[in-house]
Order: sequence, then structure tokens, then C-alpha cells
Amino acid sequence: MKLVTLRLDEPPTVAAAGIGIHGVSTDHEVFRLPGLWQLHLYNYEGTLSLGQSVHPIRPGHVSLVPPDTEVHFHYRGRSEHFYVHLRLNEAGTPRSVPVMQDAGAESTRLADLLRYAVAAMPSSPPRATAEVWAALWRVAELPRNDGAGRQHPLVATAQAYIEVHLAGPLAVPDVADAVGISHTHLTRLFRAETGHTVVSYIRHRRLQRARHLLLVSTLSITAIAAAVGIADLQAFNKACRRELGASPRDIRGSGSTPPGESPYGQRGSLTEASTGR
Repeated sequence: MKLVTLRLDEPPTVAAAGIGIHGVSTDHEVFRLPGLWQLHLYNYEGTLSLGQSVHPIRPGHVSLVPPDTEVHFHYRGRSEHFYVHLRLNEAGTPRSVPVMQDAGAESTRLADLLRYAVAAMPSSPPRATAEVWAALWRVAELPRNDGAGRQHPLVATAQAYIEVHLAGPLAVPDVADAVGISHTHLTRLFRAETGHTVVSYIRHRRLQRARHLLLVSTLSITAIAAAVGIADLQAFNKACRRELGASPRDIRGSGSTPPGESPYGQRGSLTEASTGR
């Protein structure tokens, strides 16, 4: 077993969380948890085996073992790891995740989340659940090199930067500088990943956020335009008509989300009118 399938649209149920100490009295242990997933973040070297699948354990590695799976741990002396035993909901989008991954630089953040979960578990299980859920999302989104269709990490970084800075001035060179690559390289990567330009993606996200605010808030149209980085009201009206197919006032009056919307940032998610190609 090299991959497992997670569904993370709903929070997990955390049964236990703690720090396990192993390898003191024996160098080999066998675990099987009926009905419970095992999440481990390691601080030692050893080996994890599931059937014929053998996974090296290294400091900073993280593993996810599904319920009712017999797993063998081989230790090399005293071995310490964070563990969480949990149940996952069966509803939601399936995500294929490796059983064992090197968390790399993300291991520090994962350790913080799991440390908070362990500390919160006795007095505030909901807080522990929130920390574990966040950790699971980070594990599911660790970069992979197996060609499994993961988003390019530089494009993901660019999109995150764009999302945070939508309300202010936002030019392609700003995004490229934040990512640490050239304007040309970012443009090439973005088009290869999404099929669209950086400029059209920024415009699309600004107008999607504007539509949300028009439908769910009582902010004035002028305030909404400023909140999405389009200070000129006339330009905002034109952008809404072009991208969303209606004026801001008409969108607010409709009270519903137009049908047929695709996930943001996915290939083909922008309308032809918004691509700027």
C-alpha cells in the first residue's frame, strides 16, 4: 500500500492524540486500529511496513494509515512521534495521499499543530479537532513528485499571494517577485497550469469576491469595488457586466449565485470573456 484516499470536506473525529515513545523495550511492534486512522509525525529513523509495502521513517516524515490495517514498526532505539487516532467522514471529495511523505519545511508547522492538538485534547476536544483537521489538509497538500496531477507549487504560491492582496494594487511583476521567479517564468507556468493568464485570473478572482459581497453583505457597491481592488466605480460596473454578466445592482437584486460556476483556478474555469487571450 503506497496511497490512501482521504475525504476532508468535513472535520474528523479525534479519538486520541499524544506523543508516543517506542523502541525502549522492543525494536518491533505491530498495530491495528479497528475503525481508526493513524496519523504520525516522526522524529526518528526506522521502518513502517504495511503488507508488502515498506516505507523508511525519517525525522520530519509523516504517515497516514487507514483503519483496520496491520502496520509493523521497526525501531532503532528510543523513538518518539506525535500520533493521532481519528475517524474520517466518508462524504466529500476523495484525495489520494501517500501513506508516507517527507513533510520537509512543513514538518515544523505540522509539529506545532499536533502539539496544540495534544495539549487541547483533555479540556477542549473541539479545539484539538480543529488543529488536527488543519494538519490533515497540510498533509494532503504536501508537494509530490509522482505526477499525480498536483498543482505546481509555484502556481499555488502565486494564487495564495493574489488571494491575500486582491484589495490592493496587484500587478504581475508583484506576484512574480513574491514567488521568487521572473515575470516570464510565472506567466509560462500559470498558463501551463491553468490555461489562462495571470491578469485574467486576478480579474476573475476579484469579480468572484465582489459577487460574494454583493450577495451576502450590506456593503455599498462603492465599498465593495474598493474591497476588491477596483476603486473606479465605472470600471467596476463594466468589469461586473463583462465577467459576471450583469451590473452590480442586478447581481445584488438577484440574490442567487449564477449556475455553472467552475472551481477557481482550474483549467477552463474562466469565461471566454475574461481570459484576455
